[in-house]
Amino acid sequence: MNISSDLPPVHVIGGGLAGSEAAWQIAAAGVPVVLHEMRPERRTPAHTTARLAELVCSNSFRSDDAETNAVGLLHAEMRKLGSLVLRAADATRVPAGSALAVDRDGFSRAVEEALATHPLVTIRREEIAGLPPADWASVIVATGPLTSPALADSLRALTGEESLAFFDAIAPIVHKDSIDFDKAWMQSRWDRGGMDYVNCPLTRPEYEAFVDALLAAEKVSFHDWEKDTPYFEGCLPIEVMAERGRATLAFGPMKPVGLTNPHAGGRLAYAVVQLRQDNALGTLYNMVGFQTKLAYGEQVRIFRTIPGLERAEFARLGGVHRNTFLNSPRLLDAGLRLKARPSLRFAGQITGCEGYVESAAIGLIAGRFAAAERLRRASAPPPPTTALGALLAHVTGGGLAETFQPMNVNFGLFPPIELTDARGRPLRGEARKRAFTTRALRDLDPWLTAA
Repeated sequence: MNISSDLPPVHVIGGGLAGSEAAWQIAAAGVPVVLHEMRPERRTPAHTTARLAELVCSNSFRSDDAETNAVGLLHAEMRKLGSLVLRAADATRVPAGSALAVDRDGFSRAVEEALATHPLVTIRREEIAGLPPADWASVIVATGPLTSPALADSLRALTGEESLAFFDAIAPIVHKDSIDFDKAWMQSRWDRGGMDYVNCPLTRPEYEAFVDALLAAEKVSFHDWEKDTPYFEGCLPIEVMAERGRATLAFGPMKPVGLTNPHAGGRLAYAVVQLRQDNALGTLYNMVGFQTKLAYGEQVRIFRTIPGLERAEFARLGGVHRNTFLNSPRLLDAGLRLKARPSLRFAGQITGCEGYVESAAIGLIAGRFAAAERLRRASAPPPPTTALGALLAHVTGGGLAETFQPMNVNFGLFPPIELTDARGRPLRGEARKRAFTTRALRDLDPWLTAA
């Protein structure tokens, strides 16, 4: 590392996983960084300590399998890029089978100690109330789902009322190649707009059984700090709609009108579940109107009773919770800069990624971009075939702005891979996943060499 302490610092706002990782990457490149963390000066409802990189929910970073799991692949890529978050996680690992779980206190202490002792890192305990000063020429905002109200209000004023969400009403997302098209079909309602929707038909007995399952299913409660989260009439959880009357869903998101089932001689189904394309690649489809607070296991069990989705693989399950995130595909450029004010970069959950590892990964990329900019070096994004590149591409344009919601890394974000087995059939299951991970790690190395 060449120390470049005479350079103006990059300012990072937020000392969570994304901000801590961004600050580390900037300092590791030899660029001074000021990390602003509002705790303990201003506390949040979710945090219990003032330490950097505090894990507020689970202590798990999910699967560490880099061969057949997208988040495990992301771990491997981040390790190759010198991630502080992964280094601290590895150092404080606790038994969790094939998952990477950590001692949460030891983890946050390790991250904070590394940053506090780095000669190019300055930690300031202060709230940035509103937009940062204009003379801060390079800023990364990594304030996460609990962005302070003053900063959130300023961002909303800068980007527009509809571009900053404070509430997630998330519907499940399904891998298209796991849908059974012997039962489902492609059609837009009344044939308007082309063959834009996947349609899954239900008979009346199937619909009644589906409603019964929704009403009896286990639900997830709000966290204490989320209990004031409102339900909006335009995005009610499906189980809440079902509670309002057994026919509510059939006249709402599951209405069958304007749709003719070619597998049943064009007859009208009693109810239809529609799925809409959710990414530019066309590999992921969103269950329209299916935001839910059902427990994850219940979602998988119940949604697989829908004809055509019996073997559905879910890229994301549904949820309703408080959050703060940008409509990043509309607002950010490929370098994570705010189009309306390019001196501001964004990182972590506020960009619309979901999960500890994904947040840290976007922080890592933002930090590398900011450091390269300070050093007047070119900085190409990671290849889209890698987990890092696929995640970055999703939040900066691969996700559709009209339906954008937070997303975990998954193989549906990667460019499709056209490989066949010895019999000429498309690869499925673990073989397909290994093809994705092999390609990703192969493509990452030359990018790292050139970076």
